[in-house]
Amino acid sequence: MTTREPAGYEADQRRDDLSAYARYLAAMDASMRQKVALTAAHLLCEGRVADMGMGSGQGSAALAQLYPRLEVIGVDIDPTVIELARRAHQHPNLGFQLGDIATPVFPPESLDGIFDSSVLHHVTSYGGYRHANAADALAAQVQQLAPGGVLVVRDFVDPGPGQVLLDVPGDDGDGGPDPRSASTAALLERFAGEFRSLSAEPGFPLARVDLEPPGALPAPRPGWRRYRLAHKHAAEFVLRKDYRADWEAEVKEEYTYFSQAQFEALFARLGLRVLSSTPLRNPWIVRNRFAGRFDLRDTSGARLPYPPTNYLIVGEKVKAGQGVAFRLLPAAGPQQFLRIEHHQDRVTGRVFDLAARPHPTLDIVPFFFAGETAYVLARTSYPRPIAHACREETPPLDGSGPVDYLAEPLAVVQTEFPVGHTVERALERAAGVPAAAIHRMIPGTTYYPSPGGILEEVRSMLVEVEPTFVNAPSDNVSGFSTSGRIRAIEARQLLRAAQVGGLPDARLELNVYDLLARFGLPFGPWIGDEITLAEARADQPGSSAADAAGARGAVAVVQPTPLGALLERPSRRRFSRVDPSASAGFLEVRRARFEELAEGGGVVAARELEYVVPRPLGALTVSTALLARAPSGEVLLGVDDHDLPAAQSFSGNSELLVAPAWRLPRSARSLADAEAFVRARLEVEYGVRAGEAVELGGAYRPSAGLTPELVQPLAFVVAAVAPEAAAPDAAAPDAAPAAAAPPSAPATASARRLHWVPLTSLVAGREHLPDGHLRVVALRAAHALGSSSKSVASPV
Repeated sequence: MTTREPAGYEADQRRDDLSAYARYLAAMDASMRQKVALTAAHLLCEGRVADMGMGSGQGSAALAQLYPRLEVIGVDIDPTVIELARRAHQHPNLGFQLGDIATPVFPPESLDGIFDSSVLHHVTSYGGYRHANAADALAAQVQQLAPGGVLVVRDFVDPGPGQVLLDVPGDDGDGGPDPRSASTAALLERFAGEFRSLSAEPGFPLARVDLEPPGALPAPRPGWRRYRLAHKHAAEFVLRKDYRADWEAEVKEEYTYFSQAQFEALFARLGLRVLSSTPLRNPWIVRNRFAGRFDLRDTSGARLPYPPTNYLIVGEKVKAGQGVAFRLLPAAGPQQFLRIEHHQDRVTGRVFDLAARPHPTLDIVPFFFAGETAYVLARTSYPRPIAHACREETPPLDGSGPVDYLAEPLAVVQTEFPVGHTVERALERAAGVPAAAIHRMIPGTTYYPSPGGILEEVRSMLVEVEPTFVNAPSDNVSGFSTSGRIRAIEARQLLRAAQVGGLPDARLELNVYDLLARFGLPFGPWIGDEITLAEARADQPGSSAADAAGARGAVAVVQPTPLGALLERPSRRRFSRVDPSASAGFLEVRRARFEELAEGGGVVAARELEYVVPRPLGALTVSTALLARAPSGEVLLGVDDHDLPAAQSFSGNSELLVAPAWRLPRSARSLADAEAFVRARLEVEYGVRAGEAVELGGAYRPSAGLTPELVQPLAFVVAAVAPEAAAPDAAAPDAAPAAAAPPSAPATASARRLHWVPLTSLVAGREHLPDGHLRVVALRAAHALGSSSKSVASPV
């Protein structure tokens, strides 16, 4: 009997032999954990979801196991994949269905969620490289989504137009045609002739750059070659240069088909509200396949960021007449809501500006347990257009797109009513939870979101309620076309989403950490960048603990300061209120008209809102987790014993433990720029020489309703501490780096000293850390380093 050989996409999914097929599926499954985490913040806890092009089905099975109230259906075009998945994964809420993801597979409005993970580039590559195929497929999928459902796409992203210079090794292999032994330069030249090999005209223009005027551009490294090519083609090459075993299949595929702006515009046209739009850089790939393996520059010679290894965009299908995005217009009305206060440091004479809103806010965090799993009720897709402000002036360091609708806790203004009454009324109105369904209320965390410039104290109430997997529209309190939806979300998945940029609201993250720690529940796996710390071996404080200078994870050994000793320090009061005439006008209150736009661009709602920004600097902040070791090997975090007027306004005293943090200058446009700036400030201001740096999870917004400030936390392994800064005394510092006062002139020697406090005691004593930045970096660092909440929940 003669059987027809599969052709095109189906054939390449089979990879012709079982070992190659297994390698392909194993590579797909390696990203499964991240895929699940990225979707978690936007995932319904019940309903019907489709995992399009599900491959081995392991990701579908993971979703089904994590969310037993979900009906998960894995979809694939290959009947062999479907049969293997059915044999390997059997759960009562899991099914698999044969289907073409580019055409309707399910009835209209029958799904609550759709996932496309690294599959749409197959639709374009095996469809004549027609990029519109991806748009057609997404349009068909949107028709299958019910209103309120979410579409999640995780794939590659076109970096945009323009020519670049790519330097690659020419001496790491031979010059022959075999991709398994060719040098990187030889492989690039081969790739330029066969990329998109299914096309009638494969390949792309590639020019070797041999002769340049001396000093015109940085020279390539010895043994390397320089090429000029399109930015897109450079990204296509570096993303696949290490997949040599299946090279002939890889060159058939075109990874990138839409730019980030094209993805976002398409989602808006399809009636999808963008909840997340984020380029992703897999830390392992960056460290092992990008760093030191190629150099990417623009044509002027300036270094360019590494291409994203993936891209995530999440959209929520809205009902007709609801908004999908915002437009900001200037407004000339008088300042009515926010006020600026001015406080002078009586020791230094510096004047600090603080922005304040008229009423305190209370975060309400309803939670319940299903078995041993904790769920929280959160408000998702809540309109926060202020987050969009200043984007053109200071775009996010990670390249994330505009996200005007956020997931956050239920927030209410605290009025004359008692707290218990306020919580009861808010829960019934916003979430439909009657007072009779409340088991108990637990006073939660209290902190200052951004005390350097914001006069705001956030209090929270943890409220245990009857289990309710609610998914309902919230009452309209925003003044826009929607006030979001109230949804039950698994608590630890929210933390994972925060680690990869899927949960920018810091308030929800901090409350989830507090909830899990209070009940002795583990935080779950950390899926962000790995922090590597060498073991403590050195004898002298401030010296490196690594055997070899510059080794990855080289860490300074310093003497620890107990948290209890810091908390017993004498109280201080350093600030006095002064008139506006004494201020240099560091903070500015702006007023703007925010117009909410529907899918066709029509205005469906508009409001004038006020927000605060620093005049001379941008809206971006970097907060730091400075990690060292004690002689015993215990992990220590660098903490600054500081004085801020926000602390004095709320507690009566000015002392405040803070994480070193800086508002970035407008010239810092990338993570590399920010890292270089912070390294310099650490050495000048603290006498700290920073070693390896990693992103400590995704960027967060400390107060999205008040300021467009976006904070990127970075963890630095401390390589050395100046002797005069290694043993801090009790002297009060002069100025907070991120405070709302004009920046001082650079010091010639370190003027500030850090206390090195055991990380576990900071997390256990988190109620003594009202600085929101310090609390975020301490909790994330403990999570990343494997400190479970069971080990850190004990009293100080």
